[in-house]
Amino acid sequence: MAAQHTGRVALVTGAGTGIGRSVALGLLGAGYSVALAGRRQEPLDETVSLAGAAGAQALPVATDVADPAGVAALFDAIRARFGRIDLVFNNAGLNAPGTPFEDLSYEKWSEIVGVNLTGSFLVAQTAFRMMKEQTPQGGRIINNGSISAHAPRPDSAPYTATKHAVTGLTKSISLDGRKYDIACGQIDIGNAATPMTQRMQRGVKQADGEVKVEPTMDVDNVATTILFMDSLPIDANVQFVTVMATKMPFVGRG
Repeated sequence: MAAQHTGRVALVTGAGTGIGRSVALGLLGAGYSVALAGRRQEPLDETVSLAGAAGAQALPVATDVADPAGVAALFDAIRARFGRIDLVFNNAGLNAPGTPFEDLSYEKWSEIVGVNLTGSFLVAQTAFRMMKEQTPQGGRIINNGSISAHAPRPDSAPYTATKHAVTGLTKSISLDGRKYDIACGQIDIGNAATPMTQRMQRGVKQADGEVKVEPTMDVDNVATTILFMDSLPIDANVQFVTVMATKMPFVGRG
């Protein structure tokens, strides 16, 4: 049985796989209307099908978040279907794991910056404008910062740089959104079990060059945290939260 509808409208980017899929399903299951964005339509449609009856409140829109026209079209679709936006989970991201700094190409750097930073900016800015203009005014933007917003892994310069930059973006939106009742927070996620983290079961490179298997956590913990962050009234904000596998090598990394 689908949950009673909350009347709240959310957007999840990167909703076709992994963390984004889990959060989209969690929000749909909790009674939200949810727009799902991702580069390919098929995984988005699969996420909707996994939602069962709650999928009737979903709007899957294939979107390249690094393309301003694509992001504008996404929000036009949200406005046409739902009329407003209350929550954005700015989650879409790319990585280039295991690339030594000296071997990183300009093209790969630009691609990761385009999605992780410029894409986060475009989605947040377009949501900000919509939240400012709608009645009642305001809403909540949650950026996916990652543990890499605090500490790098070896050979991860573009991902780490963009995630540190997302922290600055989060703070700026949080400050600039105050006068419009727009709250902005950041969730930093460590070792959620998704296809992207399957390599951790085989072992990943540590700061000292060793390769070690790392503990992971159920990805549904991320959806639970997002739901908690959005359960607060708009005059309260979780500015930063870290949700991670308890035994992962983060505290003491290096």
